[in-house]
Amino acid sequence: MQTYLNIIQILLGIVLIVLVLFEVRSSGMGGVFGGSQTNLIRQRRGPELLLFRLTVGFSVLFFLVAVINVLLVG
Repeated sequence: MQTYLNIIQILLGIVLIVLVLFEVRSSGMGGVFGGSQTNLIRQRRGPELLLFRLTVGFSVLFFLVAVINVLLVG
């Protein structure tokens, strides 16, 4: 059981890395390197909103699997 949880956690970690990298790419490279952003508060729409929700969902799943994994180990 613990082996399966470790594999799931590794896969969720990889998916989270990919999703965060896609989010950074979609927001523009100027913000990554400290460039000024004129529109500080903007709404996410379409694919950007879907990407944000997927990132939040997978991070919650990752956290839950990590907590379950810790509780099972002891």
